[in-house]
Amino acid sequence: MRENISNRVPPNEMQKSESPGSGNEQNTGETGALSTNGPRNPPSTFQLTLVIVALCLAVFCQALDTTIIATAIPRITDEFNSLGDVGWYGSAYLLANCASLLSYGKFYNLFPAQWVFLAALGIFELGSLVCGATPSSVGLIMGRVLQGIGAGGILSGGTLIIAATVPLRRRPMFQGTLGAMYALASIAGPLMGGAFTEYVTWRFCFYINLPLGFVSAIVIVLFARKLEPPPGALSSLKKKAKELDPIGLVIFMPMIICLLLAIQWGGTTYPWNNARIIILFVLSGLLLLAFIGIQVWQKDRAMVPRSVAKQRTVWASCVFSFFLFGSLLIITYYLPIWFQAIKGDSASDSGVHILPLLLGSVILSLIAGGMVAAVGYYTWACLLATVLASVGSGLMSTFTPDSRIGHWIGYQAIYGAGIGFGLQQPLISIQTVLPENQVAEGTAVVIFIQTFGGAIFLAVGQNIFSSRLIANVRASNIPINADSLLSQGATSMDSLVPPEYLPELRIAYNDAIIHVFYAAVATAGLSIIGSALLPWYSVKGKSNPGSEQKNEPVEPASGTGIMDRRQESTNEKY
Repeated sequence: MRENISNRVPPNEMQKSESPGSGNEQNTGETGALSTNGPRNPPSTFQLTLVIVALCLAVFCQALDTTIIATAIPRITDEFNSLGDVGWYGSAYLLANCASLLSYGKFYNLFPAQWVFLAALGIFELGSLVCGATPSSVGLIMGRVLQGIGAGGILSGGTLIIAATVPLRRRPMFQGTLGAMYALASIAGPLMGGAFTEYVTWRFCFYINLPLGFVSAIVIVLFARKLEPPPGALSSLKKKAKELDPIGLVIFMPMIICLLLAIQWGGTTYPWNNARIIILFVLSGLLLLAFIGIQVWQKDRAMVPRSVAKQRTVWASCVFSFFLFGSLLIITYYLPIWFQAIKGDSASDSGVHILPLLLGSVILSLIAGGMVAAVGYYTWACLLATVLASVGSGLMSTFTPDSRIGHWIGYQAIYGAGIGFGLQQPLISIQTVLPENQVAEGTAVVIFIQTFGGAIFLAVGQNIFSSRLIANVRASNIPINADSLLSQGATSMDSLVPPEYLPELRIAYNDAIIHVFYAAVATAGLSIIGSALLPWYSVKGKSNPGSEQKNEPVEPASGTGIMDRRQESTNEKY
């Protein structure tokens, strides 16, 4: 049943969020994060526009590096003679990204958002410089680790800076812009990577981040400086160190690394029953139990505070993001491979042919942001995203070597629309229901689960593709070693077998990719679990002190960031 969140305080969601007039200050807390109502001295429209553009540039760089390297890897391995390191080029980034995400939730809760954001962006830029200039494969892997560590704080930081700058009911439009930029970069990555590799050098896949990141940093320094630090930033460094949950951090990072390595290596680098894979799974399980114990012991000082983890909106948003983003990464990686292997596209041409997916996701992300801001509710967008993404990926799983252009354009557009509708709604839901001193940690949890889902299902897709392709080739009469086929590029089939066997090899390739698309269909469909459980709350109705509050004005409590009616009227411009 749909309801206005200001008319009802759900027991599990808003138990700490009360009207400013009640005398209860739990909504901000002593270590409060960024205000969810906008700053006391909001920027002008011009300044706000510049800040949003700067955040979009940073998010674009971060999302771009998730996928841009995919089409550049063959050229990189040729230059470094490093075919055995291929898996590390992607996994090093994902491992570092996942391992650092929850830590940023704590950092953003204890330090001024713009400075944490700039630190994360600086680490990411340093990693990009190392990747672009490195003379060796080891240097590239180390650069990818630095990129991953920095990337962990960029999207969450951008989301929180918007939360500190824009009133809640207007945020969906701006979050939709960030979501559109994220989708644009994720899907355009293979296109740009292919173009750079083919016409310039693969090193530009990383150098492109340097000017964009520099512009973003300058704008944030000049125009986001009015953002107020959270009250917790006034505490001592010793107190901040305790709040960071160092014990949980020490356990969490190796746990994630062990689990992701087991998933990445299992079935490809090593058999699933290999001792290395078994040991990694056992270690990750033991560390997980230890991590859960630490989180229970630390309560609300944990990396994942108990009061955040137990809320329905948080875990429903996590489930939705886990499956939807997993589906997106599968499609993003394997659709260009389908065009290259089955349709004979070059790397750059395959990027052009996924434009329907890109445009669908970008345009619908912007439209969804405006619609959520207009109607207030966001749950409907998640439900629609599940339906469209499931239908679109299901239709793409019918691709054959003879599929017509109208089919692959239309099917991609449907899937892209689903991604556009759903990608940013979990972050809006977190900001709608969590008290402001938990928004940073809630945002970090959702983005971590989203990234973790992408890493897991990308590995699942790789296993499906490899095993299916080998099985298909072994069952055929194609004169080629099935195991060696995986070490060849998708565009090199013409040189691998005599011309009379090419149609049969393309059919084998197509079947393997289609089975990967089945996984994308399943993950998109499973996102219904999260979207169906997501409560129907409105961004227009939250009992926010300041921008949305309709009660009588109150004087701001010391250090809480609560604004009076005069500040509310100022925020209405945005």
